Amino acid sequence: MYCGDYIQGTIFPAPNFNPIMDAQLLGGALQGISCEKDVLIDILTQRCNSQRLMIAEAYRDMYGRDLMTDLKENLSHHFKEVMVGLMYPPASYDAHELWHALKGVNTEEKCLIDILASRSNMEIFQMKEAYLTQYNSDLQQDLDSETSGHFRDTLMNLAQGTRMEGYADPSTAAQDAMILWEACQQKTGEHKNMLQMILCNRSYQQLWMVFQEFQSISGQDLVDAINDCYDGYFQELLVAIVLCVRDKPSYFAYRLYNAIHDFGFHNKTVIRILIARSEIDLMTIRQRYKERYGKSLFHDIKHFASGHYESALLAICAGDVEDY
Repeated sequence: MYCGDYIQGTIFPAPNFNPIMDAQLLGGALQGISCEKDVLIDILTQRCNSQRLMIAEAYRDMYGRDLMTDLKENLSHHFKEVMVGLMYPPASYDAHELWHALKGVNTEEKCLIDILASRSNMEIFQMKEAYLTQYNSDLQQDLDSETSGHFRDTLMNLAQGTRMEGYADPSTAAQDAMILWEACQQKTGEHKNMLQMILCNRSYQQLWMVFQEFQSISGQDLVDAINDCYDGYFQELLVAIVLCVRDKPSYFAYRLYNAIHDFGFHNKTVIRILIARSEIDLMTIRQRYKERYGKSLFHDIKHFASGHYESALLAICAGDVEDY
C-alpha cells in the first residue's frame, strides 16, 4: 500500500497561457495545405484540459467553427483519437468511452471495468450526467441492457457511486473478511452478491483493513483467492476493484503493460489511460511501471507506436531524457 505517496500527473496548466494565440496557431496548422501535426501536438499536449476548453472557445469566436470537429475532419486513425480525446472534459471523456464500449459492435468489457472500478463517487456522478447530456441515455439502463449476470450487478452497483468515503470501522473489518472468505468457498449467487456489495460499498479505508483481515483468516491474498474461485469478467472486475483500492497507479501500470504486451499494443486502452490519468496520476503510473516491469512506459510506447501518434503519446507521457 502506497498511502503516504505523492501522486501526480504529467500535464499541468501552462504558464503564460494565451488562448487566443493558441487558437490562431491551431487555425493556421489545420488550414494549411498539409496539416501541421507537430503544432497540434505542441499546443494540445502542453495545456491542461481546462486550458484546452478555453482554446476551443477562442477558436470558435475566431473562426466560427468547432475545434473538435476540425480535428476530426483533418486527422485520421489513432493520432486523431488522441487529439480529439484531449478535447473532452474528463467526465465527458469517460462518458464517451463508456458509450462506445456499450454501444459498439461488441461490448468492450475491459473498458467498462477500467473506468467503473477506478472512479470516485464524484467522478461517477459527473460521468453519468455527461452521459445523459451527450447521448440522451441513462448509463445504468445501458449497463443493465448490454451486460449480464453478476458482472452486470457489480457494474450497476459501482455506477450508483454510493461507496462510503473516509469512514472506517475496525470492529466490522473481520466480519466483512469472513464474508469474503465464505464467498470464495461457497460461490452461491447469494455469496457472490455479498462479495460485490462489500467491494463496491465499503470505503477504501475500510477495505484496507478488510483485506488484511482476509489474509489473516485465509492465509491467502484476496486477489489470488478471487482468481482461484471465480472466472470471466466478474472475476476481472472484482480483481480490478481490489487493485484500485490498494493503489490505483499500480493498477493502471498493470493495465498499460497488458495492453502493450499481451494484446499487441491495444491502442484504445493505451490512449484512454494516458488521457484520462494525465492530470491525476500518470507520473506516478510511470514510476510504478518502471519499478514493476524494468522498462519504462516511455520506452515501450516508443517501441510499439510510430509517427505523430507516437509523438503525441510520448508528449502526454512527458518522458524524461533517461527514459529514452
